[in-house]
Amino acid sequence: MSSLLVAAIDFGTTYSGWAFSFKYDFERDPTKITAKNWHGDQLISSKAPTCVLIKPDGKTFDSFGYTAESKYADLAAEEKHGEWFFFKRFKMMLFDKIKISRNANIEDACGKQLPAKRVFSMIIKFLKEDLLTECNRQLADAVTDNDIRWVLTVPAIWNDVAKQFMRESAMTAGILKENLTLALEPEAASVFCRHLPVNKEQSSLASMRAGTKYMVLDAGGGTVDITFHQVIVDDKLREIHKASGGAWGGTRIDDEYEKLLKSIVGPDVMKTFKDQHLDDYVDMLRAFEIKKRDLTPDDTTKITIRIPPSLNELVQEIRKKQLKEIIAEPVFKEKIQYVSGKLRVDPVLFKELFEETVSRIIQHTKSLLQEETCQNCSTILMVGGFSESIILQEAVRDAFKGFRIIVPEGSSLVVLKGAVIFGHCPTSIAERVCRYTYGLRRSHRSSENKCKHPPTSTTVGKDGIMRCEDLFQIHVRSGDTIHLGEELMTGTYCPRYDDQTEVGFHVYASESPNPILVTEKCCFKLGVLSIPIKDTSLGRDRPLDTKFLFGGTEIVVKVVDQITKEISLLSIDCLE
Repeated sequence: MSSLLVAAIDFGTTYSGWAFSFKYDFERDPTKITAKNWHGDQLISSKAPTCVLIKPDGKTFDSFGYTAESKYADLAAEEKHGEWFFFKRFKMMLFDKIKISRNANIEDACGKQLPAKRVFSMIIKFLKEDLLTECNRQLADAVTDNDIRWVLTVPAIWNDVAKQFMRESAMTAGILKENLTLALEPEAASVFCRHLPVNKEQSSLASMRAGTKYMVLDAGGGTVDITFHQVIVDDKLREIHKASGGAWGGTRIDDEYEKLLKSIVGPDVMKTFKDQHLDDYVDMLRAFEIKKRDLTPDDTTKITIRIPPSLNELVQEIRKKQLKEIIAEPVFKEKIQYVSGKLRVDPVLFKELFEETVSRIIQHTKSLLQEETCQNCSTILMVGGFSESIILQEAVRDAFKGFRIIVPEGSSLVVLKGAVIFGHCPTSIAERVCRYTYGLRRSHRSSENKCKHPPTSTTVGKDGIMRCEDLFQIHVRSGDTIHLGEELMTGTYCPRYDDQTEVGFHVYASESPNPILVTEKCCFKLGVLSIPIKDTSLGRDRPLDTKFLFGGTEIVVKVVDQITKEISLLSIDCLE
């Protein structure tokens, strides 16, 4: 049964936001989606900065986004910020981690620590409640928890560990487990663009026929996700190559900009500037964000950057020189000028801030297009906040001449709005490709199958039977195509001992398609699957049919008790 309302939260590295649509609106026009405009001083944006201010007790939420930035800057100006907690751009702690503890801590702007899940859940809770306020305003408080399907976006290149951490953070924020769906960001973008009205710019995607392949390049603040989709029957999509990418998002450009400023004024000056004049520091970065998106490869005029008087004063105090004198030094003279409180930067130098990051994106994309499954792909869909950078757009156009490059209007909101549509139509992506080989750590009697394994893998159990241990029992291989809802039989298992209250399995993953032992370097323990046994009266005579469902955005395990016929849908516990 479909939900009355689908509400999506896009929790980004740099910016976050929410959107929703009612079932009756979706049925008439899938793109009729409500999203919030956020206000910060003179700025109006479709998302707010992903930052949170927490009161000195470390447990009480104070503010989010632009409000949190401004209040923390005010506290810093009055030197009252030391006891408060301010977190910004911390989502990347989940990127590419094989193991994450439920109790992991993260550091705030001053190095103080709080539990990461508390910080994540505070932001999700704020966005959830802010969204519900608007929903209930439109429906006069008629929406209940059971009416809502919540969708939380995650990068496609995230592993199962990071996905579980986000899911549990959302549950801590008050979202019911059964009402929560995770949407992969490039998939959400793809789904949204398939629903765009046919016009001059988007017709090439919305009207694609069955069999057409295209690439989705989702360039966000922290990561770049690249997936390949193919249109199939009934206007559904199939993934044709496993998602890949890296930490090449827009924040890398910000880091390069800060390195440039440090090279001019000195690292000690920048640190003091950030500590003592946080409000000016934030304003300077906001101004850079606008420059970053508007800069073009053809720009020949110098880029003007306003330097706050407080930074100039610190240069004089710490460096014992005028900023104008430093800029006049030979190392900067030809590239930068200082005029009337502003830096005028040569556009060539400014473009160099993008070079390494853009180069990595282009190189990775080229390598993917050489893959056999990606042949005959001639369209690239660019979405995400970093895709609004004209420098990145032109680099992609230049590197892939002959390809149709599509950059939807408002590309930073495409993932968020697509997540809403995905919540209404979770079967839009009919097939996915496994990123890893998944399987169980198993053992068998050493005489079975004439096995030949290293002596270190052989042990004697408490039943006196010698077994080969640490075997990787493969259930799906990296690169395999899995249909949505497809059940892959794992096996029928019975308790090993009469008094067992659960049957437990160690689940492993590997980037190799053919691991033999779970102890191989390419393998890692994903987590634990525990099947509870409520009634131990039958002892070992309780067969349990176990099936893995890999076709969704998360792994689900279906267990059927052959005695009671009871069906359970279980998850793998990937967190420590």
